[in-house]
Amino acid sequence: MLKPFKRTVKAALEALRRRRSERQLRQSGRHVTRADLARDLARLGIRPGDTVSLHSSLKSLGYVEGGASSVVKALQDAVGAEGTLLVPTYYLPAGTVKATCEMEGYVFDPRSHGTNMGRLPETFLREAATHRSVHPTHSVSAWGRHAQYLTEAHHRAPSIFGEGSPWQRFVGLDGAKVLGLGISMGPVTFYHVLEDAMGERFPEPIWEERTYRLPCLDKDGKRWDVPVRPFAPAVAARRIDYAAREDLREYFREEFERAGLRVNGKVGQGDSWFIPARAFFDHLEKMAGQGITIYSTQEQLAARPH
Repeated sequence: MLKPFKRTVKAALEALRRRRSERQLRQSGRHVTRADLARDLARLGIRPGDTVSLHSSLKSLGYVEGGASSVVKALQDAVGAEGTLLVPTYYLPAGTVKATCEMEGYVFDPRSHGTNMGRLPETFLREAATHRSVHPTHSVSAWGRHAQYLTEAHHRAPSIFGEGSPWQRFVGLDGAKVLGLGISMGPVTFYHVLEDAMGERFPEPIWEERTYRLPCLDKDGKRWDVPVRPFAPAVAARRIDYAAREDLREYFREEFERAGLRVNGKVGQGDSWFIPARAFFDHLEKMAGQGITIYSTQEQLAARPH
């Protein structure tokens, strides 16, 4: 009884926080419309027919009239009828990958489980997503031309980001772009594609020894046992998305700008960027060959050959 009560209280507090944040933005921020966002995305370089993997911070865009729904529609406007949107809609009921793996009785069901990735992914999942991958921790949703192709085989992939996963398939598509709306180089899931592609050749020992097999149901109710290997906590604690790693986030920003791969611009009020997916992957692989990853220490960064 205690756990459901805690979840209810947590949800109520989060809803209150969101209402307060929205009210503050409405009163103090510049008002942004769907048309404004679509125009800004086009200026940034998002084109009709593109396949876009989205990482976002809704509040960074300013006060958006119509909220997250307007952002989703603006993204659809930008990529057009022949384009595709790919959005992380992860569901981690225990808070972390490891804790979710150790839950008793947990069975992921895309027909009933939402996402705890924030307002924009929630809205995308509810309003736009036509396909959702079957995965117990890293389910991804997609809309558009390549939506089914990107999501259909995730539950059969040997690892979260491995062969047949949405990310591995995404890298191979023409016009694939990783888009950061109002975010730094920190919270970018795309990094992990290289890790699973390299496996034990990756410069850092980032995984725990055990691979769990978690039950999932597909849209027809068929059960699948899906492999999940959690990250080792000691290594993950110095990853690029952790608060204390501003140095690493800045290093990666400068790295991809020097390489001519990161395209910057404003979307709404948010500092935004995109990097072509294939070039992103290839450059990450080059950096890994020099011992530089999203887990690198300051000493490792300083020792990199120039």
